[in-house]
Amino acid sequence: MNALVHLIVMLGMFAVIPLGLSLIDGPGVARVRRCWPPAAVAGSVALWLPRGPAATACAAVYAAATLALAAQAPRRLARTRSLVPSEIAVLTALATPAVAGLALVAERAGHRLFGFGLGILALTVPHFHFAGFAAALIAGLVCRHSGGRAGRIAALSVPVGTLMVLAGYFVDDWAELAGALVLTTGMWLVGLLTWRDLATTGAGRTTRTLLATSAAVLVATMLLALWWAVGEATGLAHPSLGWMAATHGLGNSLGFALCALLAHRRLRATPPAPIPTAPKERIA
Repeated sequence: MNALVHLIVMLGMFAVIPLGLSLIDGPGVARVRRCWPPAAVAGSVALWLPRGPAATACAAVYAAATLALAAQAPRRLARTRSLVPSEIAVLTALATPAVAGLALVAERAGHRLFGFGLGILALTVPHFHFAGFAAALIAGLVCRHSGGRAGRIAALSVPVGTLMVLAGYFVDDWAELAGALVLTTGMWLVGLLTWRDLATTGAGRTTRTLLATSAAVLVATMLLALWWAVGEATGLAHPSLGWMAATHGLGNSLGFALCALLAHRRLRATPPAPIPTAPKERIA
């Protein structure tokens, strides 16, 4: 399982976050994006080194980049003074990779951060690259394109569900299950709106295929997430973490996050306009 999780995390470091940052306008985000590749290299090296000072130092370089990205959230909020649902999703996307960065440092140092086991910390890293960053950003983009009440609910429930799952780590499995329910609701709404409003538009065949794939994958991967959360809370039979990494993790990273971000990158050259934030700053 470790090798697969490492590869999924590397996909987040080298592809998903840079792709997502290319869809967020603003000088601060642009600066972080330019500095991101060397940080991703350091973070990926940390994954494969044995736990110890060298791995911890490499992880710290990556964590510094995630913290620099998180610092753009309050700066952006100060500029835009906007808390519409799509903007809340974007702010969440900017902030959550820092959780992954700090978890990576602790895990590579062999430190049980807040008492969590090293296995949980290792899985927190991919979770906050994909459920934290990618899902929140995509929910915001879908909200902008679709509009309406469903889009606003999706843009709010994905960040809220992600933060509820994080809070559940500190409470109990039932709190984590509640977060999983909210997150799944938001993700399924994102998939529905993607299929209804984007995958059937006049975009090119490649773009439509990418969007349709991302929407379809969410049905299965989030059902798996619910199954696992229900099993953890109730003691009922549920998939192992290794099986979840090979199905839920791989599906969400490749089938949902990467496909959706590539599609939105292709849509950027065509109307509608980016997510409105402030007169001089937009998200495509």
